[in-house]
This record gives sequence, C-alpha cells and structure tokens, in this order.
Amino acid sequence: MGELLTRLSNEHGLIMAFAVVGAVMWISYQISKHLTFGRIHGSAIAIVLGLALAYAGGITTGGKNGLADIPLFAGLGLLGGAMIRDFAIVATAFEVDVKEAKRAGLLGVIALTIGTILPFIVGSSVAVSFGYTDAISMTTIGAGAITYIVGPVTGSAIGASSPVMALSIATGVFKAVLVMIGTPFVAKTIGLDNPRSAMAFGGLMGTVSGVTGGLAATDPRLVPYGALTATFHTGIGCLVAPSIFYLIVRAIVGG
Repeated sequence: MGELLTRLSNEHGLIMAFAVVGAVMWISYQISKHLTFGRIHGSAIAIVLGLALAYAGGITTGGKNGLADIPLFAGLGLLGGAMIRDFAIVATAFEVDVKEAKRAGLLGVIALTIGTILPFIVGSSVAVSFGYTDAISMTTIGAGAITYIVGPVTGSAIGASSPVMALSIATGVFKAVLVMIGTPFVAKTIGLDNPRSAMAFGGLMGTVSGVTGGLAATDPRLVPYGALTATFHTGIGCLVAPSIFYLIVRAIVGG
C-alpha cells in the first residue's frame, strides 16, 4: 500500500492532493454537523485543520511549504498555489446576476474603501501594541489585516523580514476564520439576507475565504455576491498598501 501511494504521489501528485483535501473537507463537515450542529461552518474547521497539518509538516521536515515538503503530499504545492486559487476565486463571479451587482453601486465602492482602510489601521495598531513600531513592519502587518495575500505581497515589496511577513499572513488567516465563524451569528441582526447587503458585507470584510464560508453557512445563494466585492480587496490592497499606505505610515512614524 505504501509503495502504491508513493507511486501515485510521484506520477499523479495533483490527484493525490485532491484526495487529501477531499478527506480533510469530509472530516471537517462531519465535525461541523455532529459536534457543532452546523453553527460553525465546515470550511472554518477545514482551515484550522489545514493549518495544523501544515504546521505538523513543517515541524517534521524543517521545510517552508508544510505538507508539500513531504514527497507523498508534494502535489499540495500545486493545488495550493496561486494559479488554482485565483481560478477558484474568479469562478465565483460566473454565478452573479449583473442586475443585482449593479444595485450595489456607490454602496459597494464605499464598502470597499472602508473595508480596505479600517483593517489596515487596526492591523497596524496591533503591530505597534506588540512592539513592531517601524514603518515596514507596521505596514506589512496592517496589510495582512486586509487579506492574508496582501500582507506578504506588501512585505516583499517594501523589504519586510520573513517573521513579519509570517505574522501578516497569520493576521489575515485569523481574520478569515473569525469572519467565517461569526457571520451566521450576526447575519440576521445586520440584515444579511439579500444580494445587495451581501455585496456590502463582502466589501467591508474583504476576506474571500471568510466571506464565502460565512455566507455559505448563512445562505449559499449569497456567496457569489459577497465574493464578488471581497475579491477586489486583494488587488486594491496590493496596489495601495506598499505605496500609499506605506508612505503615510512612514511619514507618521519615520523610517
């Protein structure tokens, strides 16, 4: 059996990766169904399990790519790469009703603006509270609070250290899990029950994985609309965080 799995991973690494992810998702949804009775979405549990497995893989191999550093799971490096990730994000837009999307209008723009600036301020403030008072670290960790993709992109552009970029990713992942778990609990209170409010919510929250997971647990029909605006955060954040935001932070705190 071990020889068969090794051969499968060597010749069909991507298929093996899909099998591993499928198993993790199945276990996560069973936990969600039987232990949390659906109150915590399976996607949130899957993210936590995935992080735990990545950590275990990194500790075991001493590498930097989690389970992908183990030959048996090398296909996870491709499956978890930018190409398939971006394809999956873009694919959500195909279910959007253009008429409903247009209704967001100015509301969507305002939500995107607030959802980009406010998390950055919060993230930068948290960085300062933990002793990261230089402009590069503050900007990188603040960018991570926008999304966990914007953080390392910003850090690479302005010369942040690897530990700081790792913290920016952790900040974004924490935000994603928090949004994913919290959305079903607050949906009724904030009127999250129609495409327009879902687009505003996606614009404010900014995390695609958090918004889609949270809306899936609330009302699956709202997922494409929330994801549509949330998707813009990565592009906007990657543009403004290493440029405008960094210059502003640097002007305030110095080099």
